[in-house]
Amino acid sequence: MTERAVTGASRAFDLDAFAVSDRFRLFNFTRRDDHLVYLWVLRAMDRLRAVHQLQAHPDDVARVLAELGAAYDDAPPADDNLRSRLDALADDGVVHRLEDASRAGSLVRYRNRQSVYQFSELGYQAFAAVEEVLAARLQDANLSRLVFSDILEDLKALAEANLSGHGEQVWRRLSRLDAVMEDMARRSARFHLTLAEITRSTDASPEAFLRYKNTLLTHMTDFMAELDRYLPRLDGAVRDVERTGVETMLGRAAAADERLFMGYGERLDDWRRRWAVLRAWFAADGAESSRAAELRAATRTGVSSVIALLRQIAEAQRGGVNRSTQLRHLAEWVFNVPDEGAAHALMTAAFNSRTSRHLGGAHDDAEVISVRSTWWDAPGVEISVPLFRRGKAPAPGVPQPVRGRAGIRGELRRRQASGRAAEREAAEGLVKAGVHGRVLDEAETRVVLRLLTRALEARTVVAGRLRSASGGNESMTIRLVPEPGGSTVRTVHGVLHLPGLRLDLEPAAHTTGALRERARAAAARAPLAGDRGEHPQADGALR
Repeated sequence: MTERAVTGASRAFDLDAFAVSDRFRLFNFTRRDDHLVYLWVLRAMDRLRAVHQLQAHPDDVARVLAELGAAYDDAPPADDNLRSRLDALADDGVVHRLEDASRAGSLVRYRNRQSVYQFSELGYQAFAAVEEVLAARLQDANLSRLVFSDILEDLKALAEANLSGHGEQVWRRLSRLDAVMEDMARRSARFHLTLAEITRSTDASPEAFLRYKNTLLTHMTDFMAELDRYLPRLDGAVRDVERTGVETMLGRAAAADERLFMGYGERLDDWRRRWAVLRAWFAADGAESSRAAELRAATRTGVSSVIALLRQIAEAQRGGVNRSTQLRHLAEWVFNVPDEGAAHALMTAAFNSRTSRHLGGAHDDAEVISVRSTWWDAPGVEISVPLFRRGKAPAPGVPQPVRGRAGIRGELRRRQASGRAAEREAAEGLVKAGVHGRVLDEAETRVVLRLLTRALEARTVVAGRLRSASGGNESMTIRLVPEPGGSTVRTVHGVLHLPGLRLDLEPAAHTTGALRERARAAAARAPLAGDRGEHPQADGALR
């Protein structure tokens, strides 16, 4: 992920799981059976909040609900459960419940609970988010092309204010740019979502699409033309602001910021993040394009999709067949079938639907998985192929016969014999030509390294000094003799240095006859050792 994506990420990503769950609890009133009544209760409290009555008694809420009922037919009347609903909202954290003893006019009322309620900050934001969703209309979606001139003017004024050292003007211009960019991002995202909704629903209502097609194409074309005209200028204006000193500008904006609940460092980090987002919209860095250029490409793609849909609708109307007419014909066929089974068969064939099979199983270690994990987050379990394909649990079946592997065993014996022959031939060549003054090939290097390992493992310390050691096989014996000057052996893979040791080779005649006979007998009785073609008893003995 690039730095641009990180700086433009939502601050909600920094919350942990407990904080997210606690804030989701603010929307519990939308999932209750009488959620509309809760919504009108919050609207009544919002109206009291608008006249600066922050703390509301249930009687005040009932009075405002009566006023709303006179103006709106959907507003419910106040009932006896109003206090319990306010308490439920207080349990969810949407409102705060406070005790106000000053409202008690008598001893009886004082003994009773005199609670007042006021919005919590997060609760009011949750209510405002719900109201914003309910107030959203598809007709409001648009791409603002007139905002680019205002952004260019604000960027030029920001550069001048930073050069002159006017901190309040820097904060004012940055705040205005941040608000404009947030509005433009929201507008563009909403417009493209609405465009996708329109293209998705063209089969159901092509008349609405044909009615607004010319206006839609003109709107997107004008926006792209205006963006193409202003994008180079906005890029240059951002560069001009950066040349005046970004850190100085952000420091002045943080100093003039009046958010008293945030320290200077927090305000500085917040303005640094906002400037990074603003810069990412109009300034391109190398091969990475700006977000405005990405918006232009998305709008161009939207124009192409609208033209393609327009062509499809025109062809469907010219031919008289579209999805709507197909569904009508299918409904007529289903209605005219003789029985219900034929209707189900026809619908199954039309929509390619089959009976679904639900499979399940227990995890091997059930304690690892939390009981609070959803089926989406929990790890999966292994399901056998017969259970998936035929719906039957797998059975062990009858015992399978033992299969002979004579061919495989014969091939392994052949490989072992060829490997031993190659090793024997390499060892005989080493005895004849020696190891010094020439370059050893692959087979000779393998034999020397194997015998050298055996010789090194057989070394012992006698009287504080290392004595000579040896290791051999049926063809040769290798000896390590202490030598102050050391020795070297050249191989196809490089030079092997033996500091303090001299390497001597001798034929296997120096070994005892009993040892050779024992080695041959052990090699004849030994089982197969695998594909490597070697056996520890057949390779010789250490001494």
